Amino acid sequence: EMELVESGGGSVQAGGSLRLSCAASESTYSTNKCLGWFRQAPGKEREGLGGVYTRDSGTYYGGRMRGRFTVSQDNAKRMMYLQIKTLRPEDTGIYYCAASERYCGVEVEYFHRWGQGTQVTVSS
Repeated sequence: EMELVESGGGSVQAGGSLRLSCAASESTYSTNKCLGWFRQAPGKEREGLGGVYTRDSGTYYGGRMRGRFTVSQDNAKRMMYLQIKTLRPEDTGIYYCAASERYCGVEVEYFHRWGQGTQVTVSS
């Protein structure tokens, strides 16, 4: 069983929107404190966007990510979502979800389980 599976990526024009999904296995969801969203743009390091607390409905965001990005979850379905509005070409990249047993934040090194990623391409 795949621990984390992202979906919902694709090619969109600037100004459009997307909702990405992350499906977590039962074991991953129950044993990790937080799930996070990350993205890696071409030629750049992976950066954290925000995430959810698996024990309740709480969400958190990286400092730069409020406004166009909305993180949400469905606890019953073990799903996490990332809504991105008013997409820009610089949003192009691979979007990953990841799980951390003890940490909730945007630091990549504290997340140890990763999905395969979903590609988002924004054209101008």
